[in-house]
Amino acid sequence: MSDSRENAPAPLTDAGPMHTDTDRCLRAAQAKDARFDGWFFVAVVTTGIYCRPSCPVVAPKAENMRFHPSAAAAQQAGFRACKRCRPDASPGSPQWNERADLVARAMRLIADGVVDRDGVPGLAARLGYSTRQVERQLLAELGAGPLALARAQRAQTARLLIETSALPMADIAFAAGFASVRAFNETVREVFALSPTELRQRAGRGPRAGVPGALTLRLPFRAPLCPDNLFGHLAATAVPGVEEWRDGAYRRTLRLPYGPGVVTLSPRPDHIACQLSLADLRDLAGAISRCRRLLDLDADPAAVDDLLRTDLQLAPLVDKAPGRRVPRAVDADEFAVRAVLGQQVSTAAARTHAGRLVAAHGEPVEDPAGGLTHLFPSVQALAGLDPETLAMPRTRRATLTGLVGALAEGRVALGVGSDWDDARAALGTLPGLGPWTVEVIAMRALGDPDAFVPTDLGVRRAAAELGLPATPGALTRHSTRWRPWRAYAVQYLWATDAAHAINRLPTA
Repeated sequence: MSDSRENAPAPLTDAGPMHTDTDRCLRAAQAKDARFDGWFFVAVVTTGIYCRPSCPVVAPKAENMRFHPSAAAAQQAGFRACKRCRPDASPGSPQWNERADLVARAMRLIADGVVDRDGVPGLAARLGYSTRQVERQLLAELGAGPLALARAQRAQTARLLIETSALPMADIAFAAGFASVRAFNETVREVFALSPTELRQRAGRGPRAGVPGALTLRLPFRAPLCPDNLFGHLAATAVPGVEEWRDGAYRRTLRLPYGPGVVTLSPRPDHIACQLSLADLRDLAGAISRCRRLLDLDADPAAVDDLLRTDLQLAPLVDKAPGRRVPRAVDADEFAVRAVLGQQVSTAAARTHAGRLVAAHGEPVEDPAGGLTHLFPSVQALAGLDPETLAMPRTRRATLTGLVGALAEGRVALGVGSDWDDARAALGTLPGLGPWTVEVIAMRALGDPDAFVPTDLGVRRAAAELGLPATPGALTRHSTRWRPWRAYAVQYLWATDAAHAINRLPTA
């Protein structure tokens, strides 16, 4: 690793797309700084390959480098993926989780597999734009349209299956979303300059016996990463039957488009170990996307922490445990329901309420490896429940049934492609959903990095201990210096409050 890291440029935000600033890209590539992996890709005209900025090989001459905003753009320009740094497996660009515009929403939906399931017209319909508008904006910013972006994702999914399973190649082709074995073979050769069989041989494992649908993966992230608030929170709030903390790993069931799944996630020094058991392998790309979103793995912690350190009161918290992420959700509707169940009650009580819903309305699943028993009930299943069966105050019953009805009928949309402002406005019209609940849903379910909860007791208590303003209005005014990362500031504040011990990694 070059020692010129200190001179590497900060990733661009308001200044414009990273790949358009040649000088910055060149300096980042010469510094070989892994922070920039996923922000842009380096193509080398003399070799015909494209790499991560952190590729360990000797840097090519500056005049031989070309910079692309996406792997798909590099592939469309005729470059093949580097066999050493594997740029197709780099963390995703943080922009798609930081932004709420059309391109970011489209990228989140493509990662979730919408183009493979519903085509470009389905993507455009979810975004509320015409197909031509979506294609034009993606091409302008990313150098590739939705079909090319989805194709690049299919190639990466195929590579994962080739290298981590013993499935026949024909099965891999259709599981990865290809329409034919021929298209699968041609794409793999074009992107990786190897045949599918050669890729499997290169992985050094050969065909392996195993349970069909069970895969072991490594989920990369940008360092640093503090696992405490991620896994501590998920373990402490785990809903019985749906989630559990077992043998140093967080496990949960997944509701996916083609069938159920079970995921096991374990923190490691340089990656997250991920084991996926899927009823249908066509769900692989979407399952990986949801796991990455759950753990906020595409975040840019350097950018977040550098800004928060400019506040002298927050700086010691950041320095003590840098790289805190925002624990998010694999299913936005599920989280919204759980947020209402948790209103004005303890974490234990919220788990109890959710566990009762699961036992009564969840779909059974089999989990030979642990104690998971159900999928969290869908809003369609909950829409028919009798409010009188809920052991909670009448007003909260009304809030829950009102939310469930709005989600089931589509009056409130919280999916990965939803508009954050529209979702907030729609939630705010529902009886019983105050600013705290709306902002928690925005933070955890929608993924808004600037969501803020100034009325939260833990946040106010921590602010007072640090000498920050403790009233909601004053704290909100002070928090403008933390924008657009206020959701991360909340994680640091919660970590100082004894009542939020859930932000600590379980020891057993």
